[in-house]
Amino acid sequence: MYRVFEALDELVTIVEEARGVPMTSGCVVPRGDVLELLDDVRDAIPKEMDDAQDVLDHRDEVISTAESKADKSLTDSRTEAERTVSSARAEAEQMLAEAREQADALLADARAQAEQTVTSGQREYEDHVSRAQSEADRMVQAGRAAYDQSVHEGKSEQAKLVADTEVVHAANVESKRIVEQAHEDAERLRGDCDSYVDSRLAEFEDLLGRTLRTVGKGRQQLRSPMSAPFDYEEWRPESSADSN
Repeated sequence: MYRVFEALDELVTIVEEARGVPMTSGCVVPRGDVLELLDDVRDAIPKEMDDAQDVLDHRDEVISTAESKADKSLTDSRTEAERTVSSARAEAEQMLAEAREQADALLADARAQAEQTVTSGQREYEDHVSRAQSEADRMVQAGRAAYDQSVHEGKSEQAKLVADTEVVHAANVESKRIVEQAHEDAERLRGDCDSYVDSRLAEFEDLLGRTLRTVGKGRQQLRSPMSAPFDYEEWRPESSADSN
């Protein structure tokens, strides 16, 4: 079949390269070369056609053989699959049985251990409860003793506070009395001071009045030419006596 295509390619090349006839669309080709190529094509076609016919004749046989092989492969595959499934199922059942046995054994062990743990826990719980009860009784007794001691100390402290309160009250009363006495003494001293100042002012007022009268008398004597001379000696004793 390859030779047919090769001869046809050569014929195309010859026609394309052939010299053209003037004023026409024809061309001049080498007759011998063209005929030789056509003979090659004629010789090659029947052989290729025979090969093709052989292929067509054997098509049914090839298809039948392929279908047989496919059916056989399918049957073998199904058989193998069934065998594999059966084997896997048996293995799975065996593994499931072993797993159940192992689970039953583990469950039995767990139950036994749980019962042992519960028993041990019960004993430990009772032990703890007993210890806690004893500790509670001891703490209650200690608490009662501490309470009694606290009550006794509280009563003592209360009595002491009462005594301290009486002392404080007495101190407050005494301090109040002292303050009131200080106020009374201050008022008395203020009164005495006022009396003293008033008496001294009265004496000074009397002295000042006499002095003014003496001054007025002396001025009158100085104004009157017929009057006797101003007697200083008369004025001095009076002033000296008043000053004393």
